[in-house]
Order: sequence, then C-alpha cells, then structure tokens
Amino acid sequence: MDAIRNFVIIAHIDHGKSTLADRMLEITGTVSARQMKPQYLDQMELERERGITIKMTPVRMSYTVDGRPYEINLIDTPGHSDFGYEVSRALSAVEGAVLLVDATQGIQAQTLANFEAAKKAGLTMIGCVNKIDLNPTGLPTIIRELAKLIGVSEDEIFKVSAKTGEGVADLIEGVVRRVPPPKTGKGEQALIFDSVYDDHKGIVAYVRVFSGKFSARQATKLIGANRDFFTKEVGIFSPEQKSIAALGPGEIGYIATGMKDPGILKIGDTIGDIELPGYTPPNPVVFVSLYPEDGSKYEDLKAALNKLHLMDSSISLEPDYSEVLGRGFKAGFLGRLHFEIVTARLDREFNIPVITSFPSVAYIVSTRNGEIKTVESPKDFPEDNVGVKEPIVRIRIMAPREYLGRVLGLREFFRINDAETETLDENIIVTATMPLSELVSDFDDKLKSVSLGYASFSYEFLGYEPADVTKLEVFIATEEVPGLTRIIYKDEAVRSARKVAEELKNLLPKTLFVQMIQVRGLGKILAREDISALKKDVTGYLYGGDRSRKVKLWEKQKRGKKKLKERGRVTISPEIFKELLKK
Repeated sequence: MDAIRNFVIIAHIDHGKSTLADRMLEITGTVSARQMKPQYLDQMELERERGITIKMTPVRMSYTVDGRPYEINLIDTPGHSDFGYEVSRALSAVEGAVLLVDATQGIQAQTLANFEAAKKAGLTMIGCVNKIDLNPTGLPTIIRELAKLIGVSEDEIFKVSAKTGEGVADLIEGVVRRVPPPKTGKGEQALIFDSVYDDHKGIVAYVRVFSGKFSARQATKLIGANRDFFTKEVGIFSPEQKSIAALGPGEIGYIATGMKDPGILKIGDTIGDIELPGYTPPNPVVFVSLYPEDGSKYEDLKAALNKLHLMDSSISLEPDYSEVLGRGFKAGFLGRLHFEIVTARLDREFNIPVITSFPSVAYIVSTRNGEIKTVESPKDFPEDNVGVKEPIVRIRIMAPREYLGRVLGLREFFRINDAETETLDENIIVTATMPLSELVSDFDDKLKSVSLGYASFSYEFLGYEPADVTKLEVFIATEEVPGLTRIIYKDEAVRSARKVAEELKNLLPKTLFVQMIQVRGLGKILAREDISALKKDVTGYLYGGDRSRKVKLWEKQKRGKKKLKERGRVTISPEIFKELLKK
C-alpha cells in the first residue's frame, strides 16, 4: 500500500484536465503514442464533440520515482457545475487532488467550488497552472492567486503545458511525493463510486477497496441492498477494463457482479462485510417529462433510462402519462446541461429520440385544505393554492474587473438579489441569490454574452422562499397540451401568454378546420390566436351547369369541416415541441 497513490484532477470546465490526463498516460507508458488520441479518457462521442468531460474516468498508471515503482490511480473528473455529484463521488475514493488552472483564464467560479469540495473531503491539494506554452502575461499573478488559495508558497505551484508535455513528468513525481498512501481498515470493504452495465458481465461496479481482498468467483455481499452474490470478475482500468487475480487494500478497480437487474445496485453501496458511509444522495433541481417520439418504444425508453441511471445515479425517474404524448417518465436532473446530455445520449446511444416538456423546478405548495406538497411537474400545479415557495440558490460569479458593471446589469433581466462583491487580484467575485427557475432558463448564455465569455459561475441550493407564480396552460382546438404547461411569475403572465400563442400560430401547420389557440393563466384566457383553415376548391372540376351544384358542394364541405372540428384532434409533431423548447 505504501506504493499506491490515488488522486483526481479537478478544474473549471475547459481548463485542460483531459489533455493533462493524455500526457500523463503517454509519459507513464499506459497508452502508446501510436494508440493515443485527444481526450483519450473521454470515451463518449458526445464528450469529444462538445469538448467536455461528462463522466469521471478512472485509470491505473505505473511510474518509477527514485528507482521505486509506484501504482498511481487517476480519476479524471468533469468540470461543469451540473456534474458536481460526479466530482464529489471521485473525491471520496482518493487521497489527493491536482487543482488545475488555465494560465490564460485564471481562477474561475468552479475552480473555487471544486477546491472547497476537495478541502472538505480532507484531500492533499496540489496546485498546477496549465498552458504555460502560450506565455501568458498574467502568469505570475495567477500563480500568486493559486498559492494563496491553497495556502502554499508560490514555488510549490507546478507549471505545465498539457499540450506539449512540459512539466508534466515533474507533476507526476509531485503526486508521488506529496499525496499520502491510502490507509487500510478492517474486514472487507469496497466503496462503489460508479457503475456501468455490460451484457456479458452484468452490473460492473467501479470500486475503491478500503480493506480486504476481492478476487474472481468470490462469495461476497452488497450490504445496502442486502444481496449476496459471487464476483464474476475483478480488474483494473488500464485504461480499458483488464481482469486481474485480485484487488487489494487501497486499490481502485472494478468488480463484475453478474447481476442483470440495474435497480439492485446503488452508488455509494458497500461490497464486503462492513458498511462504509457512502454518499449523500443528490437532489435533482430540474424536472422534465420525457416521452418517446415513437409511442411503441416506451419499454425501450424504460430500459435505456434504467441503464443510464446505473451510470448516473443523480437522475431521478418516475412514470408519467400524457393524453397527447402517451406514456413516458418524469425525470429529475442536476441542471439544464445535465438534462440536455441525457436526452442526447438517449438518441445517440440507444436510438430513442424523445419529446420533452419544458424544464421546471420543484415548488412547495400550500393548498386550501391545509395540505403542503412538493410539485415537480407544472401540470400538477394546483391553481387554488394559498401560498407557493420556490427554490433559491446562492450564485457566485467570477469575472475580470472591467466587466463588473455588465455582470451587475443582469439584474435587469433576472431576479438577482442581495448582490455583494469582493476582489481577488484582477478579478471580482459577485455573490448573490436568485430563483433556481431563472438560473436554469438562459442565465448562462446571458452571462457569457455580457462578459464576452470571460465570466464563470457556480451555485449552491439555499432553501425555499415565497413566490408569486401561476400556471400557464395551452389549449389547441379546446384540447389541453400538458407538455406545454409552464409555471411563470404572475407579472410576466400576459406577455408570456401572447408570445406562446404567436409562436404556436407560426409553427403549427394548417388543417381543414380553424384551429383555436388559447393560453390560460391567472384564472382566465390571457391570449388567443386562430389558425385559418386550409382552402380547397371543391368545385374546381365542375364546368358549366347551374350554380346550385356548386352551392351544394360548398354546403357539404362546410358541414364536413364542422364535423371534423368537433371530432378533430390536433397533433403536435416532435419537431414543433423541440422548436418551442429552443425558444
């Protein structure tokens, strides 16, 4: 165990974590230069396309320092705040953390959030500044800020170029020298920090062994699930899964359980005979209803979501039903990007395109009969309530000093309150509170726009405060469309209703009868638009003759349109739903 080192790389998004991991894999000989490709540990096509890490990825490397070989286990983590739960799980499996900062951008909001999480976990911190090959003018200032943040001297901050490899070997040696070896416990204990599903191996648990030894075909137990099983295979990540004879104390690897039911295993459960503390379950903050575009693929959607939930335990799921869209699921996510990534994975990895409702947050509603309930879906929001509370978050925005005015100007567009500012050398930090519903709309885009991309933010949940909101419902041809229902502030109700009605009028195709679009809120119809019927010349084939022949055909067409309107049902295509969601 003295020769084992376990650590993570944590940073703000786009600061070079995955590229640094690539150079470490090359220098340690874990991956040959011939096999190497950019973002090697990012296995998903979506990660490569977006240039971000979505899933944490473990890998074992071997490196010799002062003539002694060491086993180094790295976990590469995501940088976006929506995937903070991934980072928190990785922190519980290691003893050290490399805090990486882009030398051209400096310390940013998620840098601070990740640092505080790692510090709370009791990890040994190693400061590192990346992209020194670009010769940034502000490098001395960034080194000084990072050293001050961690509480070390400036000489202890590593300077690397993940692109060229400069300084990376020194950083690896620094990890060996500064990160303490793992401590052992009693009995058999392996903490499950992640998992995937394999058609042949069943549920594969990613584990950190704290004590004992686990080998193939060994009888053991999932303590939380109270499930006995025989291990099918144990192994390490090199970086692909590689079976070995046994996993011992302090090591990071995988245990193939052979179990086929994804609902059995929970992230944070313990394999062995003595239970470990595990993880605090995440609280989803954004709720979206998902329906398969092809209604016959409901069971496929269910199976796909169960497999995704195995890989990402922060998703919450429960069945849902829409009279228009059929059976689906109400899903909870940790943020808007998290929701977008999951829907994209359903489409690409499982070939199940979905129709989604508008993202919503959970409200606490007091009803007239004295009941207090949590409402996560807009369609379940009771209008005859006597009080509503909405989730509030504390947001921390970091930006260069010259953008302070523009950042504070966001208060014109969002309900930002209690804003306070502080200075960190060349940057300002704005701390404020705001409704979560505002944050998950287009706050990120607005912030990037006003700061020309230089500002960043992180947030944390504070609690619930009273909110003056109402339910906005959409009716097309007198039929409600639950997927378009939203919760909005009362002072925005009329404007939003008119906007929705106009958008639908422009997007919906014409039918053989007049379509009436109504948007209801505040207990009344706030907006109405009509889509005129298709005009068809039913008398075009007649030549000559008495006019009464044409009149009869016109009357017949009129009666047919009336009957069609009474029985007719307007179908909103998936493309229109997606277009409205974009808007």
